[in-house]
Amino acid sequence: MSKTPPKQKGDPETTGHVWDGIEEFNNPLPRWWLWTLYACIVWALAYTVAYPAWPMIKGATTGVLGWSTRAEVAEEIAAVNEGNAAINARLDSIELSTITTDPELDTYAISAGRAVFKTWCAQCHGSGAAGAVGYPNLLDDAWLWGGDIDSIYTTIAHGIRNEEDDDARYSEMPAFGEILEPGEITEVVNYVMSLSGDAPEPALVSKGATVFEENCSSCHGEDGSGNRDLGAPDLTDALWLYGGDFDTLMQTVTFSRFGVMPAWLGRLTEAEVRAVTIYVHQLGGGE
Repeated sequence: MSKTPPKQKGDPETTGHVWDGIEEFNNPLPRWWLWTLYACIVWALAYTVAYPAWPMIKGATTGVLGWSTRAEVAEEIAAVNEGNAAINARLDSIELSTITTDPELDTYAISAGRAVFKTWCAQCHGSGAAGAVGYPNLLDDAWLWGGDIDSIYTTIAHGIRNEEDDDARYSEMPAFGEILEPGEITEVVNYVMSLSGDAPEPALVSKGATVFEENCSSCHGEDGSGNRDLGAPDLTDALWLYGGDFDTLMQTVTFSRFGVMPAWLGRLTEAEVRAVTIYVHQLGGGE
């Protein structure tokens, strides 16, 4: 059994706690440390009273000062909007096609449009606007609905195939799996692939041409070059929104595609829609 060592001269009193023969000296904390601790406690209590601090069921205590980071950000946004009010008014009122003739306005529109794009559009079209599967590449000149500045504005403002805007772009490709036989779908896919490259089964191309003429040419055109009025893609340029390999095209023809883009006018201001229109138009694919 452990034996408590004898006390030395000058040892402080013990707390009375003994464990396995070990006693605990009663050494008080330094006064400066205690006063620092008390000051921190007082400061913390004062902070929770003055500023938002305690979580509640539907929010948090607001604090007697009424300060909030959201209000501070809102003030900064309001200040920026006030500073840009004059140039935004010019952007609202001028014809879209003439914005590029005003260097100051054009520079502002591109800068503001870039910010809008990275905030609202990059999630689908990518930070560099190169798109992804199902989301168009905005850097090339393959436009479903037109790449001139007015067409881009209409697409952004009203969206595509949404149910919230009566002026949304709208087209719908039927699911040909409910219309054609599996063999006919295989034939027409081979024909479509032959328009921009090699068909996996060349012997089926001629039969596929007949299927295409009877079922697809009314939208995609007799030569497969598409129709922008209907949002029907060009099938001859080897640029594919969902993929141009055999299996992907079989799925597209069988089940169809129905991508939706929201209407941004209303979510964004007129000036913001115009700015992002200018930005997208100058990326390289604008007509």
